[in-house]
Amino acid sequence: MRILKMGQVGGGIGAFIGEIHRKAARMDGTIEVVAGAFDIVPARSLEMGKILGLNPKRVYTTYEEMIKGELALPKDERIDFVSVCTPNHTHYPIAKACMEAGFHVMCEKPMTLTLEEAIDLQQTVKKTKKVFGLMHGYTAFPMVKLARDMVWQGDLGKIRKVVVQYPQGWLFEKTKRENMQASWRVDPKTSGIAGCMGDIGTHAANIAEYVSGLKITEVLADLTKFVPGRLLDDDGNVLLHFEKGAKGVLHASQISPGEENNIAFWIYGEKRGLEWHEENPNYLHVYSQTAPEEVWKRGNAYVAAKSAAAGRATRTPGGHPEAFIEAFANNYMNFGDTIRAKLERRKPTELELDFPGIEAGVRGMKFIQAVVSSSAEGNVWKKI
Repeated sequence: MRILKMGQVGGGIGAFIGEIHRKAARMDGTIEVVAGAFDIVPARSLEMGKILGLNPKRVYTTYEEMIKGELALPKDERIDFVSVCTPNHTHYPIAKACMEAGFHVMCEKPMTLTLEEAIDLQQTVKKTKKVFGLMHGYTAFPMVKLARDMVWQGDLGKIRKVVVQYPQGWLFEKTKRENMQASWRVDPKTSGIAGCMGDIGTHAANIAEYVSGLKITEVLADLTKFVPGRLLDDDGNVLLHFEKGAKGVLHASQISPGEENNIAFWIYGEKRGLEWHEENPNYLHVYSQTAPEEVWKRGNAYVAAKSAAAGRATRTPGGHPEAFIEAFANNYMNFGDTIRAKLERRKPTELELDFPGIEAGVRGMKFIQAVVSSSAEGNVWKKI
C-alpha cells in the first residue's frame, strides 16, 4: 500500500485539534506527516517541526511557502495532501490554494466562513477533481455507522423523529483573558456568523442527517448570547423538518456547567428506536415497544455482519474501547484510500467513500445561515 505524504497547516504548539489530526492520520501506518506550516509565528512553526522530527527544509512559515516549496520537489517526494487545522476564516483560502496547486485536502469544520465561500470551494473541487474531506469525526464511530445501516436496512421502518443534542460547559463564563481555544471561536471575524451553532451545532446537524439518511429541509431556531459581552451565540435550540415528513429537535450549548462533550442522538421510526452517546461510544441501544431493549456492543462479529462500514471502522476486539482519535482515523483511512484509488485509476468503493466531503461542508454552511437568520428574524421557519 502506498504511504501518503501529509502536510499540515496549523496544529502548532499548544493546539488541540491539530495534534488529534496527526495522531489519527498516522494511526494505521499508511500516512506520514512530512511537512507543515504549523503556526503564524515562524519560530513556533519551526519548533513544532523539530518536535515532530521533520526535515527543517520542509517546515514552512506560511501555507503559501509550503505550496511553493513542495511543488519545487520531485513529484514522488512532495506531499499528497494537506490537512487544514486552522481557525474558520482561513479554511477557504488555504483549501482553495492547495487544491488549485494539485494537492488533495482534509479540512476542519465548519468548512468556510461564509456560504458564498463554500459554494465557490465546491466549484474548485469539481474543477480540480481533487479529493476533499471534511472532518466531522462523530459520524466515523463504528456504532454510528451501525446505526446508519440499521436505518438504511429498514430496521426502524419509516423515520418519524430525530433528536440530537450537543451540550458543553467550557464557555459558561467569560474569563478575563479567553484562552487560545476560546478566543477565535467567540469572534465573528474568525468564527463567522455563528458561535456555538457553527462550532458544535454543525456536528449535531451532520450526524442527524448521516444516521437518518434524511436531509434537513427547514429550521426554526432560537439562539442566545447568555454570557454578557458575547458577540456570537453560546446556546441554541432548533426545531427541524426533514425530508419525507420526519420532524426533529436539535439542542447545542456551550454554557451548560458540568457538561463535557455530550453529543448524542435518538432516532425513532415506525418500528424501533436507536440511541447513541459519544461519551459512551462503544454501545448502541435499540428499542422496541414489544421487546426488551437491545445493547449492541462494538467489536463483536455480529456488528460487522450487520454493517460492513462498522466492521471496517473497528480495530480492536470487543471490550477494548475505541473512541475519539480512532473515529478521526477512520475518516483519514477512507479519505486516504480514496486518494489511492485515484492514483490507481480505479473507482473508489462505497466503503472507501464513506467520509464527509464537500457536500457535507456546503450543507453545514447552509445550516448555519438558516439558523442564524431564523433566530434573528424572530424565530421563523427558514428553508435550507
